[in-house]
Amino acid sequence: MNAPRHMIAAARFGYGLHPGQRAPQDAADLMEGVFAGADVSGALGGEPLETRAGLFNRFVELRRTNKDNSNRPKMKKLNKRIGDIYRADVARRIAQPIASPHGFYERLAWFWGDHFAVAANTIQQKAYTGRFEADAIRPHIAGRFSDMLRASSLHPAMLLFLNQNRSAGPNADKSQRRNRGLNENLAREIIELHTLGVGADYTQTDVRQFAELLTGLTFRRQDGEQVFRPGLAEPGAETVLGRTYGGAGKASLDDILAALDDMANHPATARHIAWKLARHFIADDPPEDLVRSMERAFTRSRGDLPAVYEAMLDHPESWESYGAKVKQPFDFVVSSLRAVGARERDVAMAVRRKRGGLRAPQRIKGMNQSVYQPPGPHGWPEEAEAWITPQGLAERLEWASVLGRYTEGRVDPRGLLDDALAGHASEETRFAATRAAERWEGIAFVLASPEFNRR
Repeated sequence: MNAPRHMIAAARFGYGLHPGQRAPQDAADLMEGVFAGADVSGALGGEPLETRAGLFNRFVELRRTNKDNSNRPKMKKLNKRIGDIYRADVARRIAQPIASPHGFYERLAWFWGDHFAVAANTIQQKAYTGRFEADAIRPHIAGRFSDMLRASSLHPAMLLFLNQNRSAGPNADKSQRRNRGLNENLAREIIELHTLGVGADYTQTDVRQFAELLTGLTFRRQDGEQVFRPGLAEPGAETVLGRTYGGAGKASLDDILAALDDMANHPATARHIAWKLARHFIADDPPEDLVRSMERAFTRSRGDLPAVYEAMLDHPESWESYGAKVKQPFDFVVSSLRAVGARERDVAMAVRRKRGGLRAPQRIKGMNQSVYQPPGPHGWPEEAEAWITPQGLAERLEWASVLGRYTEGRVDPRGLLDDALAGHASEETRFAATRAAERWEGIAFVLASPEFNRR
């Protein structure tokens, strides 16, 4: 039995049904939400980049002059302040899709943030990472891929994560290099992960030439602003994927932007982006006809992302085989809070890390998915096997039980069957939920059911 269309729209393309919100009914509703979500894309972000950069810069200065250890208390205080900013970023990131009525937009924000993955693994990265999605991803979800590629590639969080701020041309001005060497990380990830894809027709020479072209691209530590420093740039022209950039005069950011635009519109990029979108939303092994339809839309529109989303939503296979995907931990926790009709105070309780709260950030981490800390530039795995593990299942059961106990005073398991599963519950799940000895157990049975954990 396939799920009702409005449930597929809400759960496959969003974060599930919410009893206090009207569910999207079709592709038109979902696309309307994309544009509406873009209008409120500034909901995340917190402190501006300049503030964050300033805090870390003060930390560095204190560390540099900490010869007698007298700066240690101030350093500790700054470290805590940056940590508090990062934890608030994580809390906002979890809270945002719980309340948002624009589920498709929110899921796209997660997808693109994972496609252009950055991680908060150091104190400086923790200061910067929370701004990345707000600055580089959300404003371009309803725009062109080339604009998102530019914004993500030039953002300080990406430059820092992939060590581009330490890269310099081998033949750049010696006085400018200051122990810097050529770093290929950003060049490789843009080609292999962000645009053409690992199996595309490129060579190590293309990667190195692109890395040389990117030299000079960095940011100011004092305020986090992206800058181009010609003194760090490799002199002369570079040839990447058969096209030559620069060489006519002084190196400039325009040469880098031209290369990024060409990669954004490369035929291999159209294929790669179509396949990744289809894999994330529809199936681990997406239907070839669906991928080709999305690929054509990308090529025809020159990377207009709404055209690609529409091609996916208009394809009949996008509405079939519901349950082919396993919800990732973030998806599971957010959709379960939506299913129980989480109110503002419930959301505040959910993102609390301290004792007495639901501690959603720790629960997600216990399922092996830490917010803003993907395992690497490749982002989070999509395949079901990565998430359906003994530890992962135990943590899901524990979360379902904790949320069941928290909501048993106002949530009826019988009503939750419809609020969460829209009549798609199996006989086994319905029996377990309605015959449970305790009300909280009935709620937990619904949230832990196979039907709810798949989309």
